[in-house]
Amino acid sequence: MRIETTRDDHLIAWLAALAVVIHIAESAIPAPLPGFKPGLANVITLLALFLGGWRAALWVTLLRLLAGSLLSGTFLTPTFFLAGGGALGALALLALANRLPGTGPIGYSLLAACGHMAGQFLVAWSLFIPHPALLYLLPILMTLAVMTGLLNGIITQGALLHLQRRRRPATDE
Repeated sequence: MRIETTRDDHLIAWLAALAVVIHIAESAIPAPLPGFKPGLANVITLLALFLGGWRAALWVTLLRLLAGSLLSGTFLTPTFFLAGGGALGALALLALANRLPGTGPIGYSLLAACGHMAGQFLVAWSLFIPHPALLYLLPILMTLAVMTGLLNGIITQGALLHLQRRRRPATDE
């Protein structure tokens, strides 16, 4: 029996593998605050969204979450649940942004970063630290989310421009 794969399947596999590698590499970077990372693997999710649509973005996110947690040893730990809450929050805001005309990679990235942070915060509040003092961290974490969202959006926009240039046939002048 032969399993047929499509171009989209290959795109999702490549992007998910790249996202997992970035996710694991990023876990080696010291965090300025506990649990905070730049979220560079989210660039790959945004690329999946722009190159393959919502199905691709969802698959890349889920595969990165599952494979990344299995390979880094965080599966079913608090880190896994925080990452899952963040991923769901980001995807929820990206789904809403899909209805906004003219939202580009930077806008999507800013919304996804804020959604990710909000999702993680809600999980932290409801499962681990239901204490009002946690609210003092929210403005700091959201500020960091905006900064990393802007950075990741710029990287995504640059990557998309690079891919567009590579797809255009060369012109002889």
